[in-house]
Amino acid sequence: MNVLFFLIPKSDVVYLKDTATMRQALERMEYHRYSAVPLIDEQGHYVGTLTEGDLLWKLKNTPGLSFANTHNIRLTEIERHIQNYPISIGAHIENLLSRAIDQNFIPVVDDQDIFIGIVRRREILEYCMKHLEKRED
Repeated sequence: MNVLFFLIPKSDVVYLKDTATMRQALERMEYHRYSAVPLIDEQGHYVGTLTEGDLLWKLKNTPGLSFANTHNIRLTEIERHIQNYPISIGAHIENLLSRAIDQNFIPVVDDQDIFIGIVRRREILEYCMKHLEKRED
């Protein structure tokens, strides 16, 4: 089994370009009810994960910043406190499992480090549960 088995393709993933604004991030994350989203650059490379905590820390630590002026802050200006490390499409399943311990989702990149999607911890756990249930039968 390989990473592709669990892959949610980029076309089905909510992500943001790192050139987006803080307001765009807040609105998109609220709309989808996500607490974290992948960030990609203009070339399509995965550059990190933006979390609600990152946004809150920026709001707290920036004098004069309020929701009304978050459109002036680019995501490149926001420090990220958690680093979700990507895996390569050719990675071994063991690498995927070890990352899933600490990350709710694992970004997946191709051979040119272009973001191609994510693997969610949820799908990994569902797969494991289904196979454990079969063993019990």
